[in-house]
Amino acid sequence: MREALEAQLNERGIGEDDFSELMIRLLDRGVLCRDESKREAELYDRYLAAQDLVEDYLSVLRIRVLHEPRFNLLRIFPPGAEVPGLADAEDGTGSGLRQRLSQQEVALILVLRAEYDKALREGQVDELGQAMISLEALNLSCRNLLGRSLPEQQTERQLLLRRLRQLRLIRSPADMGVEEGETWLTIRPGIISLVTDSALSQLGNIDTADLNEEA
Repeated sequence: MREALEAQLNERGIGEDDFSELMIRLLDRGVLCRDESKREAELYDRYLAAQDLVEDYLSVLRIRVLHEPRFNLLRIFPPGAEVPGLADAEDGTGSGLRQRLSQQEVALILVLRAEYDKALREGQVDELGQAMISLEALNLSCRNLLGRSLPEQQTERQLLLRRLRQLRLIRSPADMGVEEGETWLTIRPGIISLVTDSALSQLGNIDTADLNEEA
């Protein structure tokens, strides 16, 4: 099997080490977005050159791949995760979103998805499919939909937003020490591939008591 893989990689001009680097990055972070950085662009282009090999490799692990070429976005999902645009897996009904994220992170992502849907309906997305929202407006939306605000402590808020940046769901200033009204977040279209409509429908059922305990 290894010899066959090596031969196919050679046909594409990809070294074994390069393929290994791509797979390790994918399995470690679960997402690639071409416009994130120069390095991520290189890895994404490498995926395009070996797309069938990558997906065959991951299928052995029962990991599913969601590729959205219009957004230059690649995301992988563990077995049993619900994936928009792909048939439901026959084994297990667990949600990858719930398994991999804290409840506080899940709640904020659901609010962001709700805000993104609102921007879509109102035509407030740019040519890259991104929507803008001020931190102040996001805080208000959290209060309206969850009955609670974003974390008051700056450090905790930074960690929460950093996690969402790592998932390629938002863009935000690295330094959140400015006034809320001056801070804007960019909601990236890849949020649709992580949050299903059925997950969004659970927004009103979030247990705010659990969120308070977690905070």
